[in-house]
Amino acid sequence: MQGVLSINGDSQTQPLYVDRSQYQHPMDHGSTEVSRNPVSTFSLDVDTGSYSNARGYIENGQLPPRDSVRLEEFVNYFPYEYPRPQGGHPFGVTTELAQCPWNSKNYLLRIGVRSVDIQTEQLPPANLVFLIDVSGSMLGGDRLPLLQQSLRLLVNRLRPEDRVSIVVYAGREAVLLEPTPGSNRKQILSVIDNLQAGGSTAGEAGIRTAYRLARSAFIPKGINRILLATDGDFNVGISDTKQLLEMIEHERKSGVSLSTLGFGRGNFKDHMMERLADAGNGNYSFIDSLAEGRKVLAQQTSATLHTVAKDVKLQVEFNQAQLREYRLLGYENRALHREDFRNDQVDAGEVGAGATVTALYELTPNREEPEVDLLRYVKEKKAQLTGTAYANELAYLRIRYKAPTEETSRLLEIPIVKPTTVLAFPKASDDLRFASAVAGFAQLLRKSSEVGDLSFRDVRKIAASARGQDEFGYRQGFVELVDAAAGLPIE
Repeated sequence: MQGVLSINGDSQTQPLYVDRSQYQHPMDHGSTEVSRNPVSTFSLDVDTGSYSNARGYIENGQLPPRDSVRLEEFVNYFPYEYPRPQGGHPFGVTTELAQCPWNSKNYLLRIGVRSVDIQTEQLPPANLVFLIDVSGSMLGGDRLPLLQQSLRLLVNRLRPEDRVSIVVYAGREAVLLEPTPGSNRKQILSVIDNLQAGGSTAGEAGIRTAYRLARSAFIPKGINRILLATDGDFNVGISDTKQLLEMIEHERKSGVSLSTLGFGRGNFKDHMMERLADAGNGNYSFIDSLAEGRKVLAQQTSATLHTVAKDVKLQVEFNQAQLREYRLLGYENRALHREDFRNDQVDAGEVGAGATVTALYELTPNREEPEVDLLRYVKEKKAQLTGTAYANELAYLRIRYKAPTEETSRLLEIPIVKPTTVLAFPKASDDLRFASAVAGFAQLLRKSSEVGDLSFRDVRKIAASARGQDEFGYRQGFVELVDAAAGLPIE
């Protein structure tokens, strides 16, 4: 892209900034007729990279690329006050129904999942390998220097029983620190502080070396995880990428997981970062500031490092006696086939300790006067359902997951009963209203046609009224982000 840049009043032709970042292009979920397909199935997702990446664009005076916005990662960036687990499952589950804020004729269903809390000092011993990209693409303050500052926050929380190794890669990989006790903090920090960027990027060899180190220091029943910190700019071709992902999928069987920490804008490979974390049974975060580094690596250490359930799948069966259509908000690249739900060979998402995960559905209820004539046989089936014990159920929720060391899934089932009166949106909980504001914001950034006349101003008003306790100021930060986005030109 070329353009005219004015310098001291003189017009000169200069190359303008070109964003070469790469994103996947998922299509938004449309509305689905319950009579045709009553079952919605997807992998639960705790990644948050899309939100912090978009925040970086907005704070730099530009709306994010449409494809960079993944609605579920926006919503799941924020913690919610969901009930803690009870009984033998590692999840507490809650549901709430209210009017949809962008279409008052529809409902908004919130499904909230909260995993068991484990304090940092109670975590199992950790065997961590920092795999750090020190190639030339990591030059710049928002890359390697920010990475170093962020890792310092995690190192300062290490315990004597923890182990840290450090592998770097550029033109070649190198082991800078063999497995070292967390009590040797000065030695670990010295290696991190002396990192320098330069050279090409050949990440596959670095990943292989990181897995070798992780296996050599493996802690049975402990946390064994590689933290890959990079801008995702691997110099590998398509066939090499496939082989790399297959290698990571094979290595995860050893009990070593891989999470990704993304840095830098302009040439960021978002899709690669997400795919690597998915293949490695890990999660993907984007670090755009030291505050975000603190959130991911200090305030939410347990959720980042310690998996309490793997291959977590969520399935909702909707009742056609109550509902005409449903629309899942987000999770486009997490969709699963119905038969995948019971297939334990199908990979799904991992959930860390103390995490909250949210799924939102926009629901169209059956009207007294339908917009089109009902099909004869569908109408007969609905009549039969109306008289059953399930008549007041909106849907039936099923969650499948595996314990971290098991390969056979467990099942959690919960009916979702329609309340006597559906809450007017202003009377819904802070959590539902705030999550809906974030979902509305994401849809506006994706230029969705599903949100009617909803505006940034409407989103701000909803979010500002639903901040609640906001211990770390994340929700207030969102309100300020919406203000900033509202002042930017829409292409």
